[in-house]
Amino acid sequence: MTRLWIKQPLDLLCDEDGVTGLVVEGGCISELLTHDKPPAQPCDVTFDAREHVVVPGLVNCHHHFYQTLTRALPAALNQELFSWLKNLYPVWAGLTPSMISLSSELALAELMLSGCTLAADHHYLFPQGLESAIDLQVAAAQKLGIRVVLTRGSMSLGEKDGGLPPQTVVQTEQTILDDSERLIRTHHQTGDGAMVQMALAPCSPFSVTTEIMRASADLAAQYQVGLHTHLAETLDEEAFCLQQFGLRTVDYLDSVNWLRPGTWLAHGIHFNDEEIARLGAAKVGVCHCPCSNMVLASGICRACELEAAGCPVGLGVDGSASNDGSNMVGEVRQAMMLQRLRYGAAAVSHLDAWRWATQGGAAVLGRSDTGRIAAGLQADLALFKMDELRFSGSHEPLAALLLCGAQKADRVMVGGEWTVIDGEIPGLDRHKLMADHWQAARTLADR
Repeated sequence: MTRLWIKQPLDLLCDEDGVTGLVVEGGCISELLTHDKPPAQPCDVTFDAREHVVVPGLVNCHHHFYQTLTRALPAALNQELFSWLKNLYPVWAGLTPSMISLSSELALAELMLSGCTLAADHHYLFPQGLESAIDLQVAAAQKLGIRVVLTRGSMSLGEKDGGLPPQTVVQTEQTILDDSERLIRTHHQTGDGAMVQMALAPCSPFSVTTEIMRASADLAAQYQVGLHTHLAETLDEEAFCLQQFGLRTVDYLDSVNWLRPGTWLAHGIHFNDEEIARLGAAKVGVCHCPCSNMVLASGICRACELEAAGCPVGLGVDGSASNDGSNMVGEVRQAMMLQRLRYGAAAVSHLDAWRWATQGGAAVLGRSDTGRIAAGLQADLALFKMDELRFSGSHEPLAALLLCGAQKADRVMVGGEWTVIDGEIPGLDRHKLMADHWQAARTLADR
């Protein structure tokens, strides 16, 4: 096996003090080097990292890849969640398999170039002809070499039954469960180093029945996969739960057997103190999506209190139609800024934001093999340079990457393999991908 020495980085995000390099072997970090000591055994390759800040690969806990096709769509501008969705559902109903492939590849490429090594996607739209959507996402991820947790989303509560989505995009419970089981059996990998994992993800309280929530929880327990949904994103959602079920959002979650480890929630904004304590006791993960929450004016997640209560807390870029970007390092900066707005500048450091984006995100997705730079863990790394005008005059590198607004990684490694080199993805024709994606976006909008 090739041994790679990443030597003398400009700075490095690591729990251990005095680390001045690391050795990668067999897809894992085999050795941390301290105080300029050389590796214990000779290395085949040395990478001079004197110009690089090295951090664990960033973890994106919530996304909707297909939404890259509807960024800044006029029909959905300047709206809050419910009206935004109502205007976009009919557009998304026109998605085709080729659009799913293009949007997934583009979203993943955008994430990778911003330092992401593990991404979760929540795909819940399965109009007729799009039954293979998640299989196509698997293919896109394998082509690019990024780790993914792909969640089999679902919508079963259409407009005629009091839900939000149109009937054209809802499915029957049996169809949802059969396909969920198929995807788990076909694609889900277990153990350290898994590249593709599955989870089950009924979309939201306002788009699925209680029956599919309970059945998904049972199926997830049977196969030991994660559970994911949107929850407590807006006050409108809270009002819907009270009207439809007579319950607040966390009580509803409890009623359908979701208050347990392995569950993670997107947004998690409108929880009271008692609900935060219950979520923490149950070890339910929360994905903070700062840019999306600001674009739709949904509110600010109580990330510090959730984490203190025992919830794993990670970050997500959310859909590229509510965020309009898939830049993970940009999301880390935004999380730091927004949480400071809630708690104060002294209460949220740049290291807090980095923690949410790395080991916190890994914990949210149930991964103990990545998210940190430590011996024995997967060699999932993001390397950033500070050779742009924006960084001139900066002093503390890890703080400067966020405060000065880093936008792209120079190098990214997944499982010991370079997936980004000199700011480009090897083998990817980025210009052709963009041209094809642009055409698909226009076609979708014109349907």
